[in-house]
Amino acid sequence: MIDSILAQSPEAGLYPECMPYASGMLALDRRHAMYWENCGNPSAAPILFLHGGPGGGSLPHHRRFYDPSQWRIVLYDQRGAGRSTPSADTIDNTTVHLVDDIERLREHLGIGCWVLFGGSWGSTLALAYAEAHPDRVLGLILRGVFLASRDEIRWFMNGMRRFFPEAWRDFEHFLPPGERGDLLASYHRRLNDRDPAVHLPAAIAWDRYESACSTLLPRQDAGRVDDPAASLAIARIEAHYFVHDAFLAPGRILADLHRIAHLPCTIVQGRYDVVCPPATALALAGAWPGAECIVVPDAGHSVREPGIARELVGAVRRMRTRIGRSA
Repeated sequence: MIDSILAQSPEAGLYPECMPYASGMLALDRRHAMYWENCGNPSAAPILFLHGGPGGGSLPHHRRFYDPSQWRIVLYDQRGAGRSTPSADTIDNTTVHLVDDIERLREHLGIGCWVLFGGSWGSTLALAYAEAHPDRVLGLILRGVFLASRDEIRWFMNGMRRFFPEAWRDFEHFLPPGERGDLLASYHRRLNDRDPAVHLPAAIAWDRYESACSTLLPRQDAGRVDDPAASLAIARIEAHYFVHDAFLAPGRILADLHRIAHLPCTIVQGRYDVVCPPATALALAGAWPGAECIVVPDAGHSVREPGIARELVGAVRRMRTRIGRSA
């Protein structure tokens, strides 16, 4: 199996590089401005990419899961992430803010309704937005489902060591012995220290840990060591959301699922996803009888896993048929 996975390329089934035909910065308040871009066909059905993290940012690779002749592809960077400003900022940065930002972007772009495409934290945010604005959503494509429960957060901080003990050991041992009793609290404190000599090494350690656990097969380039600003954004904002239970009431997403149960949805989940284990995706699918759930047998968490990429492209194609003239 390993040889067959290595022979696959995550780029093979994707569409060619697609450059934006429009982009800009949308002022959200006196502090935050959000980067956005449009690709593909401006007259086609709109699809919104919601990146992970929180704090991960969108990348050119994320434009390539959709036929550019069939979709108006919208990418953006959430507060504090990617090209949005200020970078790695957690002030006025909550799930409520992010949901409101999506709606403001929709209005700014003159879009009536759109399909949501989100993975990991992007799946959380897609569900939260859809439940808040079900009349603005045509359908959802979700990957590596994360519902932001305390159990899922505890798993991220400590449970992943059961499968990636070496990566977790490095993550824990970055901290001095006196700070290892509560990894989340200790990392959160360091990541928010004003001194770059304190927060940047902590950010790189956090990012390396998450990246090392994200793929089925080991990666030699785990983390964003060549881009410490990106590491800081994802680590600081993730820790900020984790210590606040993602600013979501316990069980809220599943409790409000009835608001969107009529919408088409495809869930793509890696069988060996350790960052967001399959139990969560299957719980969501079990509560959503109309949802299509695909468990990829040879994949972990990353959107760059060949099997994940292949199934996401197929899900987008099917979604275009399912929404039909309603787009």
